[in-house]
Amino acid sequence: MRYCWIAPLLVMACGGGDRTTTANDTAERGFEPPVVTNAESPIAYPVAVYQQRIEGTVILRLFVDERGELVADSTRIAEGSGNVALDSAALAGVAAMRFAPARRDNAPVATAFIQPVHFRLPDGS
Repeated sequence: MRYCWIAPLLVMACGGGDRTTTANDTAERGFEPPVVTNAESPIAYPVAVYQQRIEGTVILRLFVDERGELVADSTRIAEGSGNVALDSAALAGVAAMRFAPARRDNAPVATAFIQPVHFRLPDGS
């Protein structure tokens, strides 16, 4: 069983500037962020960490091109979880993530963005 999920984008950095904007800001300007298209999260909760009941969130900085393809060399941990195994699992699984590209004025565009990955135990366990 997987008990991690890829959260909706919290913040994205729009191409062509250093200003970081929220999803609401970009929608007003005709910008739609990339969307994860995997039916299930490709990121696996490390078994040993799960058994130790450790939870955490890893914030990844990703870049997808105008086809929605992840540019692997650009993948970075923007904020670690405090647990090396969770951070490593997020980085290892992100290569299998698939995206619909970002769009600006309905045209696909390349963009960098922030993607949270949450590792959580199921309720009541």
